[in-house]
Amino acid sequence: MSSQIALLRGINVSGHNKFPMARQRELMRDLGFEDVTVHLQTGNIVFADPGTPPEQTARTITDRISADLGLSVPVIVRTRDELAAAVEANPYPEATAEPKTLHVVFLSAAPADTAALDAVDPAPYAPDEFRLSGREIYLRTPGGIGRSKLAEKVTRVRLGVTATARNWNTVTKLLALADA
Repeated sequence: MSSQIALLRGINVSGHNKFPMARQRELMRDLGFEDVTVHLQTGNIVFADPGTPPEQTARTITDRISADLGLSVPVIVRTRDELAAAVEANPYPEATAEPKTLHVVFLSAAPADTAALDAVDPAPYAPDEFRLSGREIYLRTPGGIGRSKLAEKVTRVRLGVTATARNWNTVTKLLALADA
């Protein structure tokens, strides 16, 4: 059976939007999802693909979090195959040798208007770089994401879609869990 992966944005960060791992598992099971695995406490949930479109699954999870916990938590869902395609599409394969320098910003949809992102010139931020590919933005930050002015700029661009970022270690671990 295939899997879906839910990426919750902004939970358990600096004491805000507290949503413990055990409660994440419980909520998913209460929604009827099976084979639920929570990776890290920051909102990475792998579960058996219920056969519903990922966008519908995301809405279901978002609505339930709001109803049960009173939290406004955006959720992005990818199928196992969509996540595998995102891994395969990585435009910076050399960065996988140092996975902490590579991040993927998952978008709820491909942005209809990319003009604001296209206007970001990465040259002044070198060696940091980024690339939009469909519903993902890949960020390569050799000096670390925390000090990257380019990452800060790119993640603040308004694209009209929900976005949440994961480092390469997390992305590949989620794919491995989906394949297990």
